[in-house]
Amino acid sequence: MTTFTDEQKRLAGEAAAALVESGMIVGMGTGSTAAWFVRALARRMETERLDVRGVPTSRVTAQLAEVLAIPLLELNQVEIDLTVDGADEIGPGLQLIKGAGAALLREKLVWEASRRCVVIADAGKRSARLGRAPLPIEVAAFGHESTCRRIGDVLSDCEIGIPPRLRIRDGEVVVTDNGNVLYDVTCGAIPDPSMLADALKSVTGVVEHGLFLDLADEGLIAGENGVERLSP
Repeated sequence: MTTFTDEQKRLAGEAAAALVESGMIVGMGTGSTAAWFVRALARRMETERLDVRGVPTSRVTAQLAEVLAIPLLELNQVEIDLTVDGADEIGPGLQLIKGAGAALLREKLVWEASRRCVVIADAGKRSARLGRAPLPIEVAAFGHESTCRRIGDVLSDCEIGIPPRLRIRDGEVVVTDNGNVLYDVTCGAIPDPSMLADALKSVTGVVEHGLFLDLADEGLIAGENGVERLSP
């Protein structure tokens, strides 16, 4: 059954698919909203004979694209014209939290290799202050509990007193496509996202974090009155 939120995600995905032009190389994000974009793009490619190739941000997205007959390339082979991806939270200035789908490292690599990045979401993802959504942190599996303790020190220094929690699903530790583990931090609010981003990257063992700052060029947010375009 399609929910109202699903319908908003579909509208945002279709609006983003309309931005794609023939000949483009397109980064394809991971998650439920990004999946709507991939489906809409495949329909356009079939009906309008668009010549488009995709760079997926996860194995899950690659599998969906293959089912839909979207030709795929590896990141090493190309420069990306446009990347479309969802977000767990969209704060002021298109500051984002991403990573609930466990693909944040590959997503950020694709985003940073793209000429243009568009974030798509339903209206419920917007926030007046970043930090409502849990912040994922991808950590090397080796010694990850030790790394977690040092992450906790960084959080305290950044005025966030919530300890990281190892992501477990169905009783098993979640392992990313890269063989790493994930810790989630329920911040509530992040006083200084840039400061936290820099501090986390300074911790040995932290591979990447889910703060996507100054990366989105445009937002397409679907709400009750249609799709709203946002700029940073």
